[in-house]
Amino acid sequence: MAHVSIFIGGIRPLPESGRPTGMYKSQVSSAEVAREGFIGDQQADRRVHGGPDKAVHFYPARHYEQLAARFPEARESLRPGALGENLSSLELDERDVRIGDVWSLGTVRLQVCQPRTPCWKIDERFGCEGIAAFIAERLLTGWYWRVLEPGRVSPGDTLDLSTPALDAPTLSEAMLLWQEHRPSLPHLERLAQTPGLAANWRDKINQRLAWLRRAGAG
Repeated sequence: MAHVSIFIGGIRPLPESGRPTGMYKSQVSSAEVAREGFIGDQQADRRVHGGPDKAVHFYPARHYEQLAARFPEARESLRPGALGENLSSLELDERDVRIGDVWSLGTVRLQVCQPRTPCWKIDERFGCEGIAAFIAERLLTGWYWRVLEPGRVSPGDTLDLSTPALDAPTLSEAMLLWQEHRPSLPHLERLAQTPGLAANWRDKINQRLAWLRRAGAG
């Protein structure tokens, strides 16, 4: 069980480039959740954010202190909700969830399906170069859920593990494997076959497997 904070928001311009982003969000106590995420929440670039396999973004609140220690100039802005997440909690991080895990929140059922890939907009949002790279290098990414059952989240609702994916890797284990320069091919194959894995990440894993096999054959 985890106590969560909920964040939703619209589209706003970034401070320097003026490029649109959905990263600025406000905390709410209740919300409706549809197949593609929280009602009232928006994503600026639908090519890389949103959609069924990126419907709800979770970011561990405990990561913010680590980010603030590394980037003290941005400390005042580094607080839950600031990275554009919809859900945040001090009680969970990438070591606590498995790909394919199904969690309930109110009447909503969510499935862990892939990590977030941080982009350059994070640096501009905080006016601080290097945050996105640090997040990627330290695997402080958070993750995306797909919505298995839409519903409503009410004040006091907790995030509860309803169907654990016991044979699947944790998100942290999956990312460590993906980060390896020459990962074990059997391990990478098993990762690609993990039930619940997002289709786009499965495609990337299979593409890498094909490349590694060609390289090994050469």
